[in-house]
Amino acid sequence: MRMIFRCDPALSDHLPRPVPARGALPDWLRAMPAKAASEIHGREIRTVKQCPPFVDAMAYGVLILLPCDVTVDRGSFSWAWNIPEPSTPGHPRAPLSFHVAAQFAGAPFAKGGQAAIKFNSFWTIELEPGWSLFATHPVNRDDLPFRLVTGLVDADRFHDGGINFPAVWMQPDFSGVLPKGTPVAQVFAVPRAAPQLVFESFDAVHKEAYAKTVAEVLAAPNVYRKHFRARRGRLTTAE
Repeated sequence: MRMIFRCDPALSDHLPRPVPARGALPDWLRAMPAKAASEIHGREIRTVKQCPPFVDAMAYGVLILLPCDVTVDRGSFSWAWNIPEPSTPGHPRAPLSFHVAAQFAGAPFAKGGQAAIKFNSFWTIELEPGWSLFATHPVNRDDLPFRLVTGLVDADRFHDGGINFPAVWMQPDFSGVLPKGTPVAQVFAVPRAAPQLVFESFDAVHKEAYAKTVAEVLAAPNVYRKHFRARRGRLTTAE
């Protein structure tokens, strides 16, 4: 599987490249202790830092990064980004644009008459035939002051135009800077073919396996990590 990212040649030296999510885990996760005291348990228990499904989800796929600093003052957005004129007609220069509130009226994430921001794309993304691009909010990143609207794009077919990423701003009183390099979207390739759903009741073999697995998980820590977690290959890059 290859994900091919392309950009306007005039901007190639000015854009942060998308990065493997595994190499860009947030500082708060790195700083989190592996164990914490629990009054309910009467002992120290493991934190989510030791939960492989939690961390693996955050480390999966590729992060799209904000290309420049954006200053935010209570819903007002501005930037000073001195980049060359793109050489491609119709190419954006601004890091943000907007969706008016009427475009998502009635959606549960709508906030009255508040417009949604849109992180403009400076990279096109091409996938191999039969694969689509799943784009979502950076996983478990509630520390970010926006919430990306999840989308699915058939990027094996649509790959010559940018995929923009709409988001709802969650902190109306926020004043500060959204720095260059902030992850704005987490993307990964998913097969477009629908799975066949099969439903069965446990037979004797599966009942025994279930009981054995649950007993092992309850008896000792790190059972999933040591015996079930698949080894993950590293994402590679090529020019």
